[in-house]
Amino acid sequence: MKNLLTDIAGVRVGHAEDAKVASGTTAIIFDAPAVAAIDVRGGGPGTREDALLDLASTQERVDAIALSGGSAFGIEAGGGVQAWLAEHGRGLNIRGAVIPLVPGAIMFDLLNGGDKAWGRFAPYRDLGYAAAVAAGHDFALGSVGAGLGATTATFKGGLGSASAVLANGIKVAAIMVVNAVGSATVGDGPWFWAAPFEENGEFGGRGLPPKFTPDMLAMRIKGGPAASARENTTIGLVVTDATLTKAQAKRLAMIAHTGFARAIYPVHAPTDGDVLFAAATCEKPIEPLVGLTELGTVAANVVARAIARGVYSATALPFAGALPAWKDRFGA
Repeated sequence: MKNLLTDIAGVRVGHAEDAKVASGTTAIIFDAPAVAAIDVRGGGPGTREDALLDLASTQERVDAIALSGGSAFGIEAGGGVQAWLAEHGRGLNIRGAVIPLVPGAIMFDLLNGGDKAWGRFAPYRDLGYAAAVAAGHDFALGSVGAGLGATTATFKGGLGSASAVLANGIKVAAIMVVNAVGSATVGDGPWFWAAPFEENGEFGGRGLPPKFTPDMLAMRIKGGPAASARENTTIGLVVTDATLTKAQAKRLAMIAHTGFARAIYPVHAPTDGDVLFAAATCEKPIEPLVGLTELGTVAANVVARAIARGVYSATALPFAGALPAWKDRFGA
């Protein structure tokens, strides 16, 4: 176990970014189509192929997930991932026509200091293709891929991942891009809201403060009173090797979304676009009531840990006035 999404067999992750633009894309490739669903909680989401994941839609499995910066421009990243899959003959086969299925989600990073004057076409389709090419079993965390341009209310945001194994041997893992309107940390200190769920000092081991003051519980949001819709988002994916139906994957996404609230304060705001995908590689049987509930419980913890790791691992952007990284203030 590497404490990464790729602890789930048959899942690979790749990043691509443009340092000048200060934005990037992350591709999650399934070696075989995976059952998938989506749960949206934020007030300003940006998604691709979300209708495909609706329970009323016929198709149950997808080939990849694309996560990207760039706001609505970044939706094109899924087309780049789709192009790579098509080159490799991957996709839904309809009488010889092969169509790769690549849902995706985007977050807003257009005001982070990078040069967004990219000309007629945004770079995200090419970044999506490059991320798919780079997909492997090891990948970096922090200010990489879709997390390169991410920020939070108090510190630089980023991309995080975490994993766990249930007592019955079923695995669950998450990858999260943290660009929240709220904060992943308590007040002005080093404590992460997700501290009760931390394992092996994965985001600094600072625990929680000895007591909570009114100032710690005061709302800190990016942009303050000027915060506007679609400027923020935490997006991600939770994957399990359990055998799930599409409806069960939807329930997993709903339960796992609790991890957002365990790691970000405030969360699911009108100015957030919070989106969580859930996918199942369907390798191991699971009891559909208590078993699925336990899986969701652990998945929510894993999501919270991944969010904290994304902020903990981030590095500041090299622009005047850029938000500091957590490690700039508090060390390792």
